[in-house]
Amino acid sequence: MGESGELGEFGLIARYFTRPTPGAILGPGDDCALLQPSPGMTLATTCDMLVSGVHFLPDAEPRQLGWKSVAVNLSDLAAMGAVPRWLLLAGALPAADPAWLSAFADGVFACADTHGAELVGGDTTRMCRIGNAAGPLCLSLTALGEVPEGRALRRDGARDGDDLWVSGTPGLAALGLARECGQENGEPPVLPDALAGRAAAALHTPSPRVALGCRLRERSLAHAAIDISDGLLADLAHLLRLSGLDAEIGAHLLPALGAAEECSGISPGLLLDCQLGGGDDYELLFAAPPSARAEIAALAGELSLPLSRIGTVRAGGSPGGAIAVHEASGRTITPRRRGYEHFRT
Repeated sequence: MGESGELGEFGLIARYFTRPTPGAILGPGDDCALLQPSPGMTLATTCDMLVSGVHFLPDAEPRQLGWKSVAVNLSDLAAMGAVPRWLLLAGALPAADPAWLSAFADGVFACADTHGAELVGGDTTRMCRIGNAAGPLCLSLTALGEVPEGRALRRDGARDGDDLWVSGTPGLAALGLARECGQENGEPPVLPDALAGRAAAALHTPSPRVALGCRLRERSLAHAAIDISDGLLADLAHLLRLSGLDAEIGAHLLPALGAAEECSGISPGLLLDCQLGGGDDYELLFAAPPSARAEIAALAGELSLPLSRIGTVRAGGSPGGAIAVHEASGRTITPRRRGYEHFRT
């Protein structure tokens, strides 16, 4: 990242991250933004940090990174059925490069505008230097949304006998990362162009399922929901523990990452690892009563979004969180990979 010594912190904010915010009482420029929730609404608030080398590659394309910085936060709002309203962005930058900042800001506002959110404030700082070395690029974004009082989708609402559903194609982002970094015998898998394109898009420009979350909440179709950021099994376990339940899922019911001919040259073990334990999908995983199956199928058509029924929630002998994975034959599978957790080796 090149450096511009003339821009300065406040010039940087004014040039790249200040736009009109008609949905706020007061937007960027003062000590605080002033926000007023709509009558009868509860604020839903989330914060995610993205660090170079941990959450994205150091050479990440800046516009894609701007989009993803917003998308990962809006995905949390989507999981609770909340409507996005406002964003706060903080960044610790190794340097201030006008070209990089312009592209990054374009990505931020592209995703924000797509989902009706306004950037109302934040902060920037320069990473400390030790000699000629600078710390990694670090981005932190806070998103605020609105949800009707008492209507938020939560992780603790699943019920015994609920179906488990998932949106989109979990595992595509992990496959994209494997292609870029190499995770199969130390070498990246070879993907056909069309599959490679879909995997790259899932990894770099995920689509937060805001419309799906809102419809599930508005139509009372789901008892509980969570977004998939750390891997399907890892995030399902979070939902189950808070609901005090266990689950069974069918590996054969998971959405295929590609057509049979596209995946024919890829290790089946890698494909399953991506589906069960890959993160960065930002799809929604939700528990819904069997009586809602027809409505959920209709919703998939309405949103042009695949929704797959992959398993069942069950009462079990554990405090909650146990997941059994089966093949179509009924044979139990022991997954090699269950997801990502910071600070765990």
